[in-house]
Formats: sequence, C-alpha cells, structure tokens
Amino acid sequence: MRVVRGDITAEQTEVIVNAANGQLLHGGGVAAAISKVGGTAIQQESNEWVKRNGPIPTGDVAITSGGELSAKYVIHAVGPVWSKGDGERLLGAAVRTSLEVADAHELTSISIPAISSGIFGGPKDVCAHVIVSTAREYLKNHPETTLREVHLCNIDAETCNAFMEASKQLLA
Repeated sequence: MRVVRGDITAEQTEVIVNAANGQLLHGGGVAAAISKVGGTAIQQESNEWVKRNGPIPTGDVAITSGGELSAKYVIHAVGPVWSKGDGERLLGAAVRTSLEVADAHELTSISIPAISSGIFGGPKDVCAHVIVSTAREYLKNHPETTLREVHLCNIDAETCNAFMEASKQLLA
C-alpha cells in the first residue's frame, strides 16, 4: 500500500475508486472531478447502470469504464453518510467490495480516496483507519489476488496525513 497526495483523476492505476452516492449522480467532490476529467461517458454509463439495476445500496459498488481517464475503469463505491450511524461497518463493506470487483476484473492496481470523509461527514482519521485496515485484511486473506498496487490517494494534506498515520499503526 502506498499513500499518494494528488489528484485521483491523474492516477496511473488500472482502476480508480469514486466516492459516490447511490444514484451515481456525480455532481460534487471527487465524483464531480472524476466525471469532469473522464468525460460524459462516465455519467452516461452510470445512468444506464442505475436504470438497469436501481440505486446502489450503501456499502456496495458499481463499475463503469474510465471514459477519458488513464484508468480503464471507475469503481463507484457508496460510502455511508456518517450521521446515519453504522459508518465504520458500511465504509469497510464499500472498500472490501471495491477490492473484490477489481479482483473479479483481474486488475493489478487500484487507487482509493478517503471515501465518506468529505461531504458525507466521516472523521478523516476514522475513515483512514477503516480504509487501511480493510485493504490490509483483504490482501492478507486473499493471497491469490491479482492486485499488486493499492494507492490511498487524496488531494489534501490532512487526509494524506490521516492515511499515513493509519498505515504506520496498521502496517508496521
């Protein structure tokens, strides 16, 4: 695992994870940035996904192409709105399911942002701890995984510091 401070849309991994809402309406935060850089294909594919399957439940994911991004795919992970309770369990489910979907597509690299720590109100340190511990547990319990690179990516220093602290605690 590697902590990266930067724009997730510029990541050179095969898949990036989008902190999404259940309707896959990419209007704000990370989702808006991914949709803007990735082009209209991402929102169009998202709309089709929801039309076929219905809204994505909290803790679950959908996958679309990466559109014009360098990443082949975008995994849209629906993290919890923190004030509604059960945040840690649902965030862990969103991260675990993202890794499972990447594995199912035989991808070797993934970049994950601090899901639920922005407009969804999750404390940055708690979200970072859940994301790092879930990814560590997944990789440990799935030695057959195709994933070789897991980037924890965020644009702001405070969140990256939270990722670093969680990594020091959990990966030492």
